[in-house]
Amino acid sequence: MAQEDGLMPATISIFDTTLRDGSQGEDVAFSVDDKLRIAHRLDDFGVDYIEGGWPGSNPKDIAFFERARSVEWHHATITAFGATRRADRTVEEDPNLQALVKSGAAAVAIFGKCWLLHVTDALGILPETNLTLIEESVAYLKQYGREVIFDAEHFFDGYKDNPDYALSALLAAQRAGADMLVLCDTNGGTLTSEIARIVAAVKIQVDTPLGIHAHNDGGLAVANSIAAVENGCVHVQGTINGLGERCGNADLCTVIPNLQLKLHHHCIDSANLERLAPLSRFVSEVANMTQASSLPYVGKSAFAHKGGVHVSAVRKNALTYEHIRPEQVGNMRRVLVSDLSGRANVLAKAEERCIDLGPYQDQLPAIVNRIKVLEHDGYQFEAAEGSFELLIRKMTGQWTEPYHLEGFRVMAEKDGDTNPRTEVSIRLNVCGETEHTASEGMGPVHALDQALRKALARFYPDIDTMRLIDYKVRVLTGKAGTRSRVRVLITSATEEEQWCTVGVSENILEASWQALTDSFSIFLMKRGAADMRLTIPPITQGGDYAETDSDFRHNFTRR
Repeated sequence: MAQEDGLMPATISIFDTTLRDGSQGEDVAFSVDDKLRIAHRLDDFGVDYIEGGWPGSNPKDIAFFERARSVEWHHATITAFGATRRADRTVEEDPNLQALVKSGAAAVAIFGKCWLLHVTDALGILPETNLTLIEESVAYLKQYGREVIFDAEHFFDGYKDNPDYALSALLAAQRAGADMLVLCDTNGGTLTSEIARIVAAVKIQVDTPLGIHAHNDGGLAVANSIAAVENGCVHVQGTINGLGERCGNADLCTVIPNLQLKLHHHCIDSANLERLAPLSRFVSEVANMTQASSLPYVGKSAFAHKGGVHVSAVRKNALTYEHIRPEQVGNMRRVLVSDLSGRANVLAKAEERCIDLGPYQDQLPAIVNRIKVLEHDGYQFEAAEGSFELLIRKMTGQWTEPYHLEGFRVMAEKDGDTNPRTEVSIRLNVCGETEHTASEGMGPVHALDQALRKALARFYPDIDTMRLIDYKVRVLTGKAGTRSRVRVLITSATEEEQWCTVGVSENILEASWQALTDSFSIFLMKRGAADMRLTIPPITQGGDYAETDSDFRHNFTRR
């Protein structure tokens, strides 16, 4: 079916270089096992090529290709990366080319210089010699039955400097039988309009299919990749989450849905597109990096709505503020609650948490007002949905804590050069009984966690199935120095799920206690402890508590 702009939908081959170019990014380091795990996920997702590394450069990549040879890949072609032969070696003597052949990879991506500046200044050879290196190297690999993808390095800078020479490099690879000519914006500084013009000009001068390899130094890698396709490229190279050297490569998690959902090209099987967001998160986890919330399509915030007007409209018709259905890329809609929230935010968030607010419509103004007050004080419910749920259920009488803090004491000591020792003793009223216990920990928060866990274990033995997996502290009023107000965010989890809770105070222990006890309460609520309720002072209607916030939430006492 023809599109309105006249561009016919095409099949675009997707070349993933996360394991090679992506690993060159700062703070990115993959083990061989990491690379194999990612390669399996990429293969399941449906990319056409997985560039595993440069076997001529390091033992890790050699090991990857050795192990990859014994794997049955269902869709992707494992690809090795390397350079054209050195000027002082024949193709038979060049160790890089020999490593490419020995890798056993069915496809090889080989780069050659297309910018005279690099030929004369970096390589120090004659322009004609460089063309010979390209042609002989490609021809040699074709003799071994390899699919050869020629990466025309620095092509766009070279074309702007000397279009005839840049084109002659492509034609040398084409004469030798290259299967794909990939135009590389290696420095990442070419503008989108230049990409479109140059690709269109090159397209009519070569017979071999064209591809694009864009870097993001100008923030245009995705736009440049799309413009290249719109002007004739049928092969796109990039990385998951845009990982890569300097500012990274074109982010395939953005390129693929744009090409497939907006331009109607075929990149991967439609059903696999729903695996995109999980793939993005998986690569971030393996790379030991935090996925950027703002990533298009796959980020946590890509379909998050905070403003009350937005939420109200989205609840009526999602098209009002969403350009696609989040489920198409494996993501989900999120409604945030904050000081910008209105009734629509609270209702939508409550529905998301399976809280029925139908019988409590008259309490909505008080709930909204309380959220605004707490957010003003530093609480952040958009990042602590567990505490949000507790707040709603308490204010509507749907939940009462099964335990009540009577007090705790923290002791910390350090003798000379020995490690510090911290102990917490705690008294809880649990189901009408006073439980008094103590525990040591690596620090006051760890000791507090252990003491609370120990105090509850007699009444709720499966409390040990819950674990704390993340603890963050943020200073909210830095000008006050060590007296600054802090926000503590705690992430807890079982094998089945995880949740976040929040606490705020000038006292880091109090803030930690608030977040910690909320976390335990969420666990008990999910495990059905609601029938063991204590008498908690009632909440006054109208948006304010009868007691102070800290007294109501946790009856925290300093000792």
